Amino acid sequence: MDSSSPTSGTAPLLYFVDGMDCASCVQKVEQMVGRLPGTAAIKTSFSKQTLRLELDESQTARTVLEKNLRALGYTPSLQATVPPAQGRPASSDHDHSAEDHAGHVHAVLPAGTPWYAGRQGRLVIFSGVLLALAWGLGFVAPPYAVYGYIAATVLGVWPLARQAWASARLGDPFSINMLVSLAAVGAVLIGQAAEGAVVVFFFAVGELLEGVAAGRARAGIQALAALAPKTALLVEGTGTREVPADSLQVGQIVQVRPGGRVPADGTILSGTSSLDDSPVTGESMPVTKTVGDTVFAGSINTDGVLSIAVEKGASDNTIARIIELVEEAEGSKAATARFIDRFSRSYTPGVVLVSALVALVPPLLLGAQWYPWLYKGITLLLIGCPCALVLSVPAAITSGISAGTRRGLLIKGGAALETIGTVKTVAFDKTGTLTAGKPRVTDVLGVGASGSEVLRLAAAVEAGSSHPLARAIIKEAARINVSAPTAQDARAIAGKGVSATVEGRSLFISSPQHAGSTLNLTADLQGKLTALEEAGKTAVVVHSVDAVLGVLAIRDEPREDARAAIARLKEMGVNAVMLTGDNARTGRAIASGLGLDVQAELLPEDKLRLISELKKNGGVAMVGDGINDAPALAQADVGIAMGGGTDVALETADAALLRERVGDVADLVQLSRDTMTNIKWNIAFALGLKAIFLVTTLLGYTNLWMAILADTGATAIVTANALRLLGWKGGPVKQARASGGLPASGSV
Repeated sequence: MDSSSPTSGTAPLLYFVDGMDCASCVQKVEQMVGRLPGTAAIKTSFSKQTLRLELDESQTARTVLEKNLRALGYTPSLQATVPPAQGRPASSDHDHSAEDHAGHVHAVLPAGTPWYAGRQGRLVIFSGVLLALAWGLGFVAPPYAVYGYIAATVLGVWPLARQAWASARLGDPFSINMLVSLAAVGAVLIGQAAEGAVVVFFFAVGELLEGVAAGRARAGIQALAALAPKTALLVEGTGTREVPADSLQVGQIVQVRPGGRVPADGTILSGTSSLDDSPVTGESMPVTKTVGDTVFAGSINTDGVLSIAVEKGASDNTIARIIELVEEAEGSKAATARFIDRFSRSYTPGVVLVSALVALVPPLLLGAQWYPWLYKGITLLLIGCPCALVLSVPAAITSGISAGTRRGLLIKGGAALETIGTVKTVAFDKTGTLTAGKPRVTDVLGVGASGSEVLRLAAAVEAGSSHPLARAIIKEAARINVSAPTAQDARAIAGKGVSATVEGRSLFISSPQHAGSTLNLTADLQGKLTALEEAGKTAVVVHSVDAVLGVLAIRDEPREDARAAIARLKEMGVNAVMLTGDNARTGRAIASGLGLDVQAELLPEDKLRLISELKKNGGVAMVGDGINDAPALAQADVGIAMGGGTDVALETADAALLRERVGDVADLVQLSRDTMTNIKWNIAFALGLKAIFLVTTLLGYTNLWMAILADTGATAIVTANALRLLGWKGGPVKQARASGGLPASGSV
């Protein structure tokens, strides 16, 4: 760790912060760092346990920052002096409305590290050895055993008391560590040193279990960073050269041999092979891909040799984006989590107040004996520890998001995960969402130009577009060896078409409705357009400013799982509707085959209006993949983007489907419901167990070690229940739940 003297100017720093492994820990660190003069661009990640910031050491020395982190119970290690993080400011990465549970520290062990090698593991061993020695002293020299227990208690509680004091200085006098410290010290003062030592030991064990569980819950996410290979075979001339994968630039060509991993997101230039995308998308079966198909960094090439054009750098590939989205999800709290935070803000001080009243009121006002009531008051401090309650929501949310990520379901935070399961309507875009997004040109009609000329000009206009219809036109032009000229000033007209300047004149590819509003379409042409649309084809008009050049008809088949997915949503009590900018005839032809309602010929603003209307009947999720879907994705209660969609749609959405299956929408709903059921059980168990022990304590049946064992046990059970979500498999619901309530049993 670099602890050099401060220098003038701002230095970008990256720290590994041992022990900063939960959202409340992250928030505590951010708030402390944010109060220091000269800090900026603060960004943290509890999955990687990192703190990134810019520090002006003329205002705050680096040693002061590190000292404050240690005072909170964390161990900072300077990893590097790095370029400032790009993107959003840190304030948008985490929800600062939540409570700061300062002083709650537990270390997450790196993968493969035994539990006893970590700081918390060493504390458990240390406390356990002291307790065992004190117990053994009771047999050898019974009068001196009490001193052994006092030593075990004081030495074991010392780090907790230090963290509690640091928390109090930061404005949180009612931290969990403070409750345990008061109880342990109080036990010694009333002559129950043995129970105080047991309290410290069990609390340390509980913190260790929580840290190990937190590490397991995020292991799948952390493993994503290791998926991409470290090296790549860069094609140069007639040979290849091995280079670091993170040095690849957009436009370079790499070769991937059988058994190798794809080093970067890109497009296949030559070769055909089956690729195992499961590490990235969760797709269980290898997918055969050939020239023109997209590949992901981290996918495994199983048989053929592929030449791939790099389209994204290492910092922007699919794996990097998944990791970034999941890190963002860490700071987005569900409404239930925010409620628990607000509740615990009053709950913990309330526990201290009740404990004080129980300990003091009977002896002072009723003449009762001091010892029994002091003992009960101290016991209530331990029973009131909110560990299990505070953990009940984030543990389940983290497990749910991790389980979804492994199945190709990216969810941007607890708020989105909670909301998805409550929606009453799912609105689908058509092209690329309900359909496969691989349309083909079926008809080319020349009107003011020959068919080949119409296709040549249309391919030029669409050359820069990634829309599925555009790709179909370009592919058809290539198939018949039509060479498209260069276009200029290409732009999309949302909901209407595209335009560009080709060979000196303005050309348009428009929907029949838009073309009819600007040009006079003949009755014969109108009839042909109607016939094409009734056949379930999408017709577009190629025209100049004042004349129709021709018509292209394109058909995109529904995805194989679309009909079954719509039926499954209906079984779950969720309505489905198609919102499309395509013509009404084509929309009806597709919708009738899938068994859902349809609203067609919609502009982006029309989709916004319809989503607002659908919201009157309950929550609405919107599923789309195009630029014109972005406003609707943002307007819906939950926006869901198909993973192969545009960057705009992916950034706007609350969730993304990497496998591009309609059935994954139903899986998202089911995962949300299963997660919320898990949370309800966790909260009920945490509060129910405390209520039981509250009564038994007041009746005199509960002692100190039973109280801390109950708290530790509740934490362990809540954590174990949350970790069950890591084994979530998805799949069809086993029982229809028309009310949208609890999921069918056995889905986790």
